[in-house]
Amino acid sequence: MLFLMCVLICFHGEKNLCNSSCNWHCGSNHHGRPHIHVHLSDEENKQVYGKCNNPNGHGHNYKVEVTVRGKIDPITGMVMNLTELKRCIEEVIIIPLDHKNLDKDVPYFADVISTTENLAVYIWDNMVKMLPANKLYEIRIHETDKNIVMYRGE
Repeated sequence: MLFLMCVLICFHGEKNLCNSSCNWHCGSNHHGRPHIHVHLSDEENKQVYGKCNNPNGHGHNYKVEVTVRGKIDPITGMVMNLTELKRCIEEVIIIPLDHKNLDKDVPYFADVISTTENLAVYIWDNMVKMLPANKLYEIRIHETDKNIVMYRGE
C-alpha cells in the first residue's frame, strides 16, 4: 500500500527552500536467520541481534519516508512533481521490496545482512539514480515505532 503524504519544511534565510517527503508502508520479511554475521559465534549473534536472530525468520511493517530538498519551482509550486516522486518510489521501493523476503527475493541482500540500516542504504543508492541531481535529501525507515534509521548518503 502506498500512502502518499507531502510534508513541507521551509528554511529561514533561504527563500523557498523546502523539504518534501513521501511516506510508504510495506511489509517485508527475512528468512532463516537473516541477521547473522558469519564471523560471530551463535551466542554472539544472539547477543548482537536478539530476537531478530530467529532461525525461522521474522518480518516488519516498515514505514519509509523519502525526502527531497530544493527550491520551490515558481511554475509548479513544488520542490519536485509528486507524481514523478511516487513513480520513483513505486519502481525503487514498492515493486522490489513490498511483501518480499529480502534475503531471497532481493539480490542485493544475498551478500549484505538485511538490517534496517542496510535497507536504507539500498533504497538511497537506487533512489538517487532515479531522481534529479541533488534532490534526494534523506531516507528514513521506521522499523517499529521505537526503531528509526535515517540515511543521507554519507
